[in-house]
Amino acid sequence: MDPKIVTAIVIAVAVLIVVGVILYTRRNRSAQLKQKFGPEYDRVVSQQGDPKLAENVLAERERRVSSLKLRSLPEAERDRYMHQWTFVQKQFVDDPRGAVNEADRLVTDVMNSRGYPMSEFAQRADDISVHYPETVGNYRVAHDIVLRHAKGQSTTEDLRRAMVHFRSLFDELLGVTATTHKEVA
Repeated sequence: MDPKIVTAIVIAVAVLIVVGVILYTRRNRSAQLKQKFGPEYDRVVSQQGDPKLAENVLAERERRVSSLKLRSLPEAERDRYMHQWTFVQKQFVDDPRGAVNEADRLVTDVMNSRGYPMSEFAQRADDISVHYPETVGNYRVAHDIVLRHAKGQSTTEDLRRAMVHFRSLFDELLGVTATTHKEVA
């Protein structure tokens, strides 16, 4: 067989293998990001308008968060935050607006204690989406309610929903369950 033909066949096979590996890697990366980020993946794809761009955004989030010095909270600090949350919940009965503002502040304090940088809301939400992709949507809804509340555009039911959403992220950040809250209260 002519050496040129053999060389062409070898090059063609090598190109096919490289293309196959690239396609497999890209598809595998997409599947991993979809699984890891869940609804946040869909939100970012919708926002970016292109899955490839969205995956780059999510990968960049992962890189950013991996460089942070995040820590778990010691039990005493976790208990202190849970007591503060119990107080905020009780405050809701008499002062829903004040309680929601305190819940927002408390969640921010816990994030700060865990090592998340205190930047603009959008950056904080992006950062926590890496470890809490199922809960970050709740955080965004609660934050939106706080913003509407500041403009006088929220109802008591909206504020109640914000409390529930803040609570879900608060629990995730502390790594606690409803049972843990009852034990501390």
